Amino acid sequence: MSLKQPDDSGDKPNDEHLEHVDSLESAKGNVEDATDLSGIEDAAASKAAWLISVTVSIGGLLFGYDTGYISSVLVTIGTSLGHTLSSSEQELVTSLTSGGALVGAVGAGLTADRFGRRWPIWGSCILFVLGTVIQTCSYSVAQFAVGRFVVGLGVGGAAMIVPLYIGEIAPAKYRGRMVAFNNMSVTFGQLLASAIGAGFAQVKGEAWRATVGIGAAPALILAGLLFLCPESPRQLVSHDKAEAADAVLQRIYPTSTPEQRYAKIRSIELSLQEATQTMVQESLWVTLKRVFTTPATGRAVLTACVVMAISQLGGFNTLMYYASTLFGIVGFDNPTAVGITVSGTNFVFSIVNLVLVDKFGRRIILTTTVLGMAICMLIASVSFSYIPVNLDTLEVESDNVGWPGILVLVTIICYVACYSSGVATIAWIGTELIPLEVRAVGTMLNTVTCWSTNIIISSTFLSMMKGITPSGAFGFYTGICFTGWVFVMFFFPECKGMPLEAIRDVFSQGFGVRYSKQWQKEHKDEAKNVTVSFGH
Repeated sequence: MSLKQPDDSGDKPNDEHLEHVDSLESAKGNVEDATDLSGIEDAAASKAAWLISVTVSIGGLLFGYDTGYISSVLVTIGTSLGHTLSSSEQELVTSLTSGGALVGAVGAGLTADRFGRRWPIWGSCILFVLGTVIQTCSYSVAQFAVGRFVVGLGVGGAAMIVPLYIGEIAPAKYRGRMVAFNNMSVTFGQLLASAIGAGFAQVKGEAWRATVGIGAAPALILAGLLFLCPESPRQLVSHDKAEAADAVLQRIYPTSTPEQRYAKIRSIELSLQEATQTMVQESLWVTLKRVFTTPATGRAVLTACVVMAISQLGGFNTLMYYASTLFGIVGFDNPTAVGITVSGTNFVFSIVNLVLVDKFGRRIILTTTVLGMAICMLIASVSFSYIPVNLDTLEVESDNVGWPGILVLVTIICYVACYSSGVATIAWIGTELIPLEVRAVGTMLNTVTCWSTNIIISSTFLSMMKGITPSGAFGFYTGICFTGWVFVMFFFPECKGMPLEAIRDVFSQGFGVRYSKQWQKEHKDEAKNVTVSFGH
């Protein structure tokens, strides 16, 4: 493969120098040239990349704030919507956000390549503010439900686009940490919402409206700061704006040479051709069909989706959505304040994952933490059997719950620690398992798995508590977590540090658990330095 370099006299490559790669096969065949294409990574990255990542991570905070404030609102809303909410109405207004997020994520995914990364984020901000205003001004369940759905559209769009945008802006050596920082923003948003909700819970009247309304502030801040953020280089190159892409790369890598930036643009061109060649020749249906008819591809997508399902069906979001309700059932006098412990633990241990995931790998973290989740849910299930709960009203029938209530609180905190340090982030990292030719469809399936299972959990928790008792509900989550642990033990390969081509080979060997272990032993030194192949 021959690359024509820019003239020494110019700081920017001309469009005529940016010829498209004629043959994808010949590009793949020259590994040495492919490595040279990413030579700009050796240049010092500026603070701009971190500032951009921190800025757009406010989108993660929107996600976290929405899932965090509903917990306190459900126990303080009283008759503000015309009457006291029934269990089914609580499940409805909680799950509608997940339904909106599912629609918003798919919509953002379908429009992002056409309109860029920033416009869908702006759209998400508008939807979030609109939905927040509708909820704040609601005086009926129907109004509040509409607001929850509209907010969900914004949450889903931001949750889909922000990690994608960060991944395209971030230098390769910081990409994992920058994307994980977005997940930290989600947990911080949940903590912030819990703290604000607990504070306003002590105020008489309809202070819950302030808890909801404050959520519009981060969206407005993000919308304003986004004007300072550039479009991603990949998006600019895909729309034939090579000079603009060069300017963005110079901003991110201020010490880079014109030749290095030119090579980076060529590398992006190569990845675009590799990603779109199949899409040009095949319809969406054919690509989707390939996922289910090609064994190796199907196993890769299945693995990613099952881990995502574990992260949702294991019961964590019942704690985020219903923490205050749950601790009220257990018998705590100030359940909104106690609920802060869940959000605080979630935030702290998301930092733990950030430190450990690239050092110890995905598999060992998952096998340890998912088993821990199962054990914690089992202990909580047994503890609930000692707490007298009226199944019709879900109210405790004793003034002194004693040790079972304390044990439930402790085990839930331990459960959240296991969840946040493990599957919470690794479920999103799982898209690294999906082959490039079906990555768009595979990522969409992974996202659909996330929100659809989230809907199931959020819309059934209170009904399960009444129908099969609290012990039965937590016993069900125990079974899900244990099943997830068995799946990880036998079917989840360790792909830390593997280039994409090696990951493809893993699933050609069944689920590749033994193959990946052998690869890790043979490439121990290489695995310490994560290789990113054509990933921009």
